[in-house]
Amino acid sequence: MATSVKKNSLPPSLISSLNQVLISRQRTNSSSLPSHPRNAEERPDCPKPLLLITNGEGIDSPGLTFLVQALLSDGRFTLHVCAPQSSVPISTYISFQLKDKSLAGHSVTARETVEVCSVEMSGATAFEVSGTPVDCVSLALSGALFSCSKPVLVISGINRGSSRGSNMFYSGAVAAAREALICGVPSLYLSYNWKADVRCESDLKNAANVCLPIISAAVRDIEKENFPGGVLLNIEIPSCPLANKGFKLTRQSLWRSPLSWKAVIANRRPAAGQYLSNQQSLGIKLAQLSRDASAAGAARRLNSHRTNVEIESIGIAGKSNGQPTMKKYFRLELLEKETEDADDDLDFKAVEDGYVAVTPLSLSSTDESKIKTEVSSWISDALGR
Repeated sequence: MATSVKKNSLPPSLISSLNQVLISRQRTNSSSLPSHPRNAEERPDCPKPLLLITNGEGIDSPGLTFLVQALLSDGRFTLHVCAPQSSVPISTYISFQLKDKSLAGHSVTARETVEVCSVEMSGATAFEVSGTPVDCVSLALSGALFSCSKPVLVISGINRGSSRGSNMFYSGAVAAAREALICGVPSLYLSYNWKADVRCESDLKNAANVCLPIISAAVRDIEKENFPGGVLLNIEIPSCPLANKGFKLTRQSLWRSPLSWKAVIANRRPAAGQYLSNQQSLGIKLAQLSRDASAAGAARRLNSHRTNVEIESIGIAGKSNGQPTMKKYFRLELLEKETEDADDDLDFKAVEDGYVAVTPLSLSSTDESKIKTEVSSWISDALGR
């Protein structure tokens, strides 16, 4: 039986018309779909300039709090905050204060896990990190923590106390700003010339307001590519912020706080931080004992067929036989130093004279004169406007 093939009974002209209608409908539907940007640059997640704020004293410090409040009140910026932890909870009712990281230098936490916790901070996206100030900046700029693009500017501060002169090398907050510069992001370091038993926390609020003009000028000129490149600005506010004599370009001096080591008596009842440290040390010792015991047991099983089996005693490594261990405790204090007669353009002299000192710091010392000229021109032009 032959198989018959049924031909299409529709005329070719009608088929062509139907195809044209289908094509036109497909074009209409595709044009009505929302258009998506090809990349993140065509649809920025942060409509306002994004600033990253960190410090060395901890996320709960008043200097950082007042700085964030001043920037939010200004209303022109989006803020990300990533700063060291200020305290760690031991239980539901107890917590202990961590030592601030103001003198951490440019240290990083390598081959260890750091803890990151979100923090409620109205108007800003904030995280606290169980690491150093450099850890905070490095993590924040890595893209692993924040979904938004890199910030326009990184600001470290406001820290209480001076980081002028050689003190800059100890400062974890200065190192945080330096880390941003290493990562290719312009940065400012803000400090307040805190005088113990003389000034109060409200002065930090005034210091934050004093910094707003130079922060705004920096953001504006960074976006216009008019900001000095390859340099961070170390900005120190004098003890009386509202009575300052203006911004002054300065040179880094060799000024240094005297270091004083003093012997102290160990506490009979250790603080919570020391207690946890002791428990961690005990845990390490117990783990070492467990590993040694397991190794000894394996050796005994391996040699069980032998007639004479020698079993070694297990002890904590590092303990000498019969030799007493001598422990001493010392505490380092940074002392106040009287102002010396010096050139007016040195950082510490300008601050003591009531100026807001602006000291450019570079990763390289080869172009110091060029950098100073560029920063001087920028300050006079930007703040003059």
